Amino acid sequence: MPTAARLVAAICLAIVAFIVSGMVMPLMPESTDFGYFVPLNIIIGLLAGWIVMGRRVGRGTTAAINNGLTGVFVMMLWGIGVQACNEMVRLAMKNRYDNAMEAIVAIFQIGAEFGQMIATVPIGLFLLVGAVVSGLVTEYAGNRWR
Repeated sequence: MPTAARLVAAICLAIVAFIVSGMVMPLMPESTDFGYFVPLNIIIGLLAGWIVMGRRVGRGTTAAINNGLTGVFVMMLWGIGVQACNEMVRLAMKNRYDNAMEAIVAIFQIGAEFGQMIATVPIGLFLLVGAVVSGLVTEYAGNRWR
């Protein structure tokens, strides 16, 4: 059911995804073609906010902070997973893998590599602050507009 809290959570995580995408792009190799990288991450942020954070509102301040942390964690997990799948498909189209199992295993390897690339202090601090702010703003929206 659509609520103001779900909408606010989706918007908050979309903003966090947009900013983090801008922080991640300089960390990638120079020859990287980003294509739909930013819009796809914004959509993932919208979905994570709507699905994960939006339904867990109204439980207090501590739960709101935990809700924000959970939402950002899920957003990053989905984002890395989707981008790793995209990279695997790109490599599979160049006949890099011998069979389907090798390609599936490569998703996890690529995702781990992407996770290591973006595991920097500025990104981590921004995700932490963005999670807390998103959780508190979503909680406020849930209490304000019932």
